Amino acid sequence: MPTILLVEDENTLAETLRYNLEREGYVVLLAHDGVQGLELARREQPGLLILDIMLPRLDGFSVCRILRQESDIPMIMLTARQDEVDRIAGLELGADDYVTKPFSLGELLARVRAILRRAERQPHSSNREVLEAGLLRVDTSSRRAWRDSDELSLPQKEFDLLTCLIRNRGIALSRDLLLERVWGLDFLGDSRTVDVHIRWLREKIEPDPARPRYIQTVRGVGYRFEAPMTELSPQEQN
Repeated sequence: MPTILLVEDENTLAETLRYNLEREGYVVLLAHDGVQGLELARREQPGLLILDIMLPRLDGFSVCRILRQESDIPMIMLTARQDEVDRIAGLELGADDYVTKPFSLGELLARVRAILRRAERQPHSSNREVLEAGLLRVDTSSRRAWRDSDELSLPQKEFDLLTCLIRNRGIALSRDLLLERVWGLDFLGDSRTVDVHIRWLREKIEPDPARPRYIQTVRGVGYRFEAPMTELSPQEQN
């Protein structure tokens, strides 16, 4: 069974969650502050991180931001605050899901199972497939992507989203369809997750993210990928 790292400073809640997660068969590591949680995540490479936002020493947003620069570890963020802005901030930093306290144990366990199932189903194709569009090139077998000669640093979901868009170039894909294709049928988040990841992708692949040429917004539907007929390479633009 996967290892779960729980970072929670409320002792009663932490022990309750650990007890019930272990009853489900998971191996549970426990940290009570953000610094300890970050160190454990780096050292143990758990299959899932359950991360409180309000933590001593280093808050959950900071832990999430740091880890997202280093790995694709799935994350569920916990908070006692009801503000939608906190939920959006967590998703924008790269959290896979967000649960507001108080929550039912059954709901949290369902979200844990759903995220771990999605992680297990990530494709690992042995057939070499190289997708090209404009200056973009994506190698699906090695999970590497380039814009001209510059390799792109794409976390798992951004890579999968770009691959899905290129494979369906010229087709308007709804946000719900992209959620299903990239995040899976059992994803419990909402369509804003797609918008956030699209924005991140545009910042990496578009010459001018404010005027995208590759990923077009289809009003009222979602997004459509187009390969521009001509585009100057980064070297030619300088």
